[in-house]
Amino acid sequence: MRVVKLLIGVALVFSLAACSSMRLSSRQKSVAVGTVLGGVAGAVLTDSALGIVGGAAVGGIIGANR
Repeated sequence: MRVVKLLIGVALVFSLAACSSMRLSSRQKSVAVGTVLGGVAGAVLTDSALGIVGGAAVGGIIGANR
């Protein structure tokens, strides 16, 4: 299970790095960062896909309201 979490984290970091070359507004960047960090936190705190998706959703909402 740790390998899966590691791979998810690496994929999220690479997807965030890919977004850095795009021209995004600061709000869009905040949503992207919040989503990635929330997904990683959900993966670390829970052992379920629902925790990862829930963490990403909450992180995206927090990033949007920042």
